[in-house]
This record gives sequence, structure tokens and C-alpha cells, in this order.
Amino acid sequence: MCPFRKSLSAVLLVFSVLSPLPAFANSFDKGLSAYQRGDYSEALRVWRPLAEQGHVEAQFKLGLMYAKGEGVRRDPAVAARWYHKAAEAGHVAAQNNLGIMYENGWGVRRDLAKALKWYRKAADAGYAKAQYNLGIMYAIGLGVPQDKVEAARWLRKAAQQGHRQARSALRFFVR
Repeated sequence: MCPFRKSLSAVLLVFSVLSPLPAFANSFDKGLSAYQRGDYSEALRVWRPLAEQGHVEAQFKLGLMYAKGEGVRRDPAVAARWYHKAAEAGHVAAQNNLGIMYENGWGVRRDLAKALKWYRKAADAGYAKAQYNLGIMYAIGLGVPQDKVEAARWLRKAAQQGHRQARSALRFFVR
């Protein structure tokens, strides 16, 4: 094969691999538009294949839809599975939501150690809601020894990002 043909083949291969990426994004946006209009069945139709192919935001959105019963029968177990996929990929809101599910036993067996694990991952990444949740766990000793210093540390981080409940919790729990 001549060098020009090899180069052309390589370029075509790269384009064929990368060409689905804009379509991936366009499809997600199409689902988002449907979701925002309240057309949950269309959002589900668009997002499910994306989520099954590993699109992290689509996985998170399916988790929300199953948790809330938007366009589907409310199913916390299915919500937890979609959240778990997105959480494993580093989606901080999914990590926090999965922590909430483990803390409360919604769709999963209640497991405070797993709740703590997922809250901590999201909190370490700077997610204020998870910092608040983690702070509350330390403040009341839920799944961890009660530790007002650790509670204050996490609640302050959340409060510094404007989390109102964290500000209130700091005044209440940490004196």
C-alpha cells in the first residue's frame, strides 16, 4: 500500500471513530429538550440507548427519572442501578444521590458505610450537597462516631459554597 493510502486510511479511521461523538451530544440534548418540555417518554427513548452505551449524564438522568417516576413507574431499585453506573464514572450528583439511597434504604439495602463512601467521594470532589450530608452524618454520629470537628469541617465547606442548610446546621450543631 502506498504511503498516501495509509495516511488516508488512518484519517478515515479516526473520523469514523470520532464522528459519533457530536451525534452522541446532539442526542443527549434532544433528550434534555424533551425532558424540559415534560415529554418524559421521549427523553427516556433518547437517553436509554445513550445510557446503555455508557453516557454518564444520561445514566444520571435515567436515575432521576426512575427515582421520581417521570415517564416510568417509580422504581428506586432501578434508579439506584443507574445512579451507581454514573457514580462509578465520577458523576458527583449521582454519587450523592446514591449515598442518599444507601442512607435511607431506598431501592438498596440500607448501608451507612456505603452511604458514607459515596458522600465522601462527592464531597472530596467539592459537591456542596454531599459535603452537607457528610457533615450531618458526623454531627449526629450516623454510621460514624459523632465528631463535631469533622462535622464543622464539612458543613463549613458546603456553607462556603452557599448551601443554606449547611449554614443553619453549623449554627445548630457546632457551637
